[in-house]
Amino acid sequence: MLKLMAASQPRSAKQRSQRPPTIGLAVAGGGPLGAIYELGALRALDEAIDGLSMHELDVYVGVSSGAFLTASLANRMTTAQLSRIFLNSPDAEFSFKPEQFLRPAFGEFLNRAKRIPSVVFDMLAESIRHPQRILQLESMEGVSRLIPTGIFDNQGIERFLAKVLSQHGRSNDFRQLDTRLRIVAVDLDTGQAVRFGEPGLDEVPISMAVQASAALPGLYPPVAIGDRYFVDGALRRTLHASVALREGVDLLIGVNPLVPYDAERQDEPSRMVRGGLPLVLSQTFRSLIQSRMQIGITKYAADFPHAGMMLIEPNRNDERMFFTNVFSYSSRTELVEHAYQTTRQELLARADQLEPFLEAHGLGLNHDALARPQTFTGSLRDEPTQWSAVGRDLARSLDQLDHLVRQ
Repeated sequence: MLKLMAASQPRSAKQRSQRPPTIGLAVAGGGPLGAIYELGALRALDEAIDGLSMHELDVYVGVSSGAFLTASLANRMTTAQLSRIFLNSPDAEFSFKPEQFLRPAFGEFLNRAKRIPSVVFDMLAESIRHPQRILQLESMEGVSRLIPTGIFDNQGIERFLAKVLSQHGRSNDFRQLDTRLRIVAVDLDTGQAVRFGEPGLDEVPISMAVQASAALPGLYPPVAIGDRYFVDGALRRTLHASVALREGVDLLIGVNPLVPYDAERQDEPSRMVRGGLPLVLSQTFRSLIQSRMQIGITKYAADFPHAGMMLIEPNRNDERMFFTNVFSYSSRTELVEHAYQTTRQELLARADQLEPFLEAHGLGLNHDALARPQTFTGSLRDEPTQWSAVGRDLARSLDQLDHLVRQ
């Protein structure tokens, strides 16, 4: 689904002639499934919009799994390079193994186990002082201190991304980037959103900021940075689009992979209940996300009248996106192809509305690319791989030259 929010006070012709538009990208979370959808959508946008390269934008904002993508794009990795890594293509620069992100958090389990003696002692002392509380629920309060804060070890996320960003021509330091990158996490002690990459919060390594942003409570333990603990940035907002809008972007592209499913359109309103608790929780979670998203977009129109916004989401009757487990990785090839094709179809179907919207920002719609039959894997073959440092430097220099020429 493609949603457009045109600027109510667009830039004048004089302003457009003085400088090119500032373009930002905000990518939400959604687990492995969300990242795969986002890759397909971003690849389709890369091909279909003339004058737009997803790895050459001015501002990037990432949350949770979306933070992994934006951190890579801000380092000028192309959507093709990222796709090869995620899909484990033979010509991928790195071998991506999702199981390394699902290793048990043995360190967390051990730390909790060390507390058993003190917890047992405290419970015995409490039972002696207040024997009437032994059978009450509050007597179980001490036991809760033994429950791990996360099932899986999220240090693998940090290690893998640090390795990717340590390659020649890339950086794990916000301050070394030639674009603005903001990674959003939530401070566990205050419940407030923290935007790593902003001045004063840019000394944290990018890989560690991504680890914190993706620390979904219950799944991964909170991430310690300094003397604070951080969890998934999606707990506060879904897209955090306002972060990019406050950076002064003229056009913001948002990608959100999680929307509620409209079963009534499929004449099967009982399907949610028949699916049991997982489907009920998924629908509830997605509905909350969508509600916050709609409220935010309405507010953005009033607070940022000079900015336009294009939001890419799955359609609400998209069964494949909804009924696939959000942590599934085995069906990644089919899902990324699905996201790629549905985004292309949506762009072509909305061409009449999209063209004047893009033209206002100095961009255009490539009808030939959209009309030409193309597969996701076929699109990757159109972009050569760059294995060596020299090759990557040359490709990056050519990208920068092309960007300057367009400006």
